[in-house]
Amino acid sequence: MPSYITYESIRRNPIGAAWPEAEDIDDALGGQRSLATLLSVFGTLALVLTSVGLYGTMSQAVRRKTRELGIRLALGAEKPQVLWMVLRQALLLVIIGVAIGIPVAAAGTRLLASMLFEVRTGDPITILGAVLGMVATAAAAAVIPGLRATQVDPMVALRHE
Repeated sequence: MPSYITYESIRRNPIGAAWPEAEDIDDALGGQRSLATLLSVFGTLALVLTSVGLYGTMSQAVRRKTRELGIRLALGAEKPQVLWMVLRQALLLVIIGVAIGIPVAAAGTRLLASMLFEVRTGDPITILGAVLGMVATAAAAAVIPGLRATQVDPMVALRHE
């Protein structure tokens, strides 16, 4: 559809000069939809990078603590206790990140206020959803190193390094 109506287009096809109002609305919101899609893609990319980074951090931490975990298992620690120890470390990192991130996000809401439709800038449900999403991401990223930590053979761990 042309973005403007000319006399010639009406003279040739008077009915064709009209189009549904939904197309006008789609044209008016096109830029905002593109921006929302771009922000969604970047948000998803940030979540993936956070997960990979947290997984790498936890994997390295477990690798460094192989001897300690082996000693704990040799002295009678249960596998769920070792798994919880690794998960607790990941959750501590997330709590620190959330404690830093919430004030930064609150400061940045003025910039994004015009792009938030039907959501207040300090909406507690949205903030809680983001925090729970990060906690779930941290738990998922720490499970594999945590399960690996529970499989440490105490004798091999004691001989390690």
